Amino acid sequence: MSIAYTDKNYIYAVSRIRFAELRLLKADTFERLSAASDMKECMSVLSEKGYDTASGDIDMVLTEERHRLWSLIGELVPDMSVFDVFRIQNDYDNLKAAIKESVLDHEMKDIYTREAGLDPMLVRRAVRERNYRLLPDDMAREAEICHDIFLRTGDGQLCDVILDRAALKAMQKAAASTKEQVLGDYAELRAASADIKIAIRAADTGKDRDFISRALADCSLIDTDSLEKAALSGRDAIYAYLANTDLSDAVPELKSSPAAFERWCDDMIIRKVRSQLWNSFGLGPVAAYIIAKETEIKSVRILLTAKQNGFPMEMIRERMRETYV
Repeated sequence: MSIAYTDKNYIYAVSRIRFAELRLLKADTFERLSAASDMKECMSVLSEKGYDTASGDIDMVLTEERHRLWSLIGELVPDMSVFDVFRIQNDYDNLKAAIKESVLDHEMKDIYTREAGLDPMLVRRAVRERNYRLLPDDMAREAEICHDIFLRTGDGQLCDVILDRAALKAMQKAAASTKEQVLGDYAELRAASADIKIAIRAADTGKDRDFISRALADCSLIDTDSLEKAALSGRDAIYAYLANTDLSDAVPELKSSPAAFERWCDDMIIRKVRSQLWNSFGLGPVAAYIIAKETEIKSVRILLTAKQNGFPMEMIRERMRETYV
């Protein structure tokens, strides 16, 4: 894919994004949400900030907010493929769902993600009919391999590992094709965080070298051979390896909890893209806004779900992501 639009073509898009940034939730709004006495008060705060809370249902409110995000981007960007990097994971999640639905031969409701680059029903049809030519070449190869594995062995975990790695590679390829640093940084950080989580899980569960090798995705921030060797030796070896990389700050978070590491990953990405607040040209500010809004939606989901389940306020605050503005 080549991008036919120059930086000047995005001047209008960036001006609209600057207006949209004014509605992004700030730290003080998350404090208000954290301190709210009940879910009704939370919904009231979100409504003040432009969320459609009429349904009162967390999933519906946040699904609608994500739909509004992508509707805005669709208005601003003439070629949505430049943002495939954000939608590819959903494409591969839909592929996983289609394979499992096909093998189980049972139609399942609400298992497909709407905000994807490919029509979920096209993915479903490609798997059902084993007509993989309907899919992009890279995805088609992985779909055929995983469908066969699942049919022969029923090993859904192995299929997930193969498709997750393929999704990361596809994200990196899509980001590189845009030549936009924000997207490149995003894809590399996503791959690095995924690799670290895989290594930790492999160390904890005693996975063998073959499994780890098939799961890790190459990226510029991590030497996968070194990480693989560390994973075979245990958590302490992983911590020791990461301590000598640019991702050394991840070690205390990994030692703390999986939730702390997830928060650290999201915060790292936000810090990387925050410089786009002062950039007036090109694709970068639009990409940064997508990341900021998706992170905001994730934080709202975490907060509302935690409050709904009666988590203490301190625990809720520990899970909040940094805000973009």
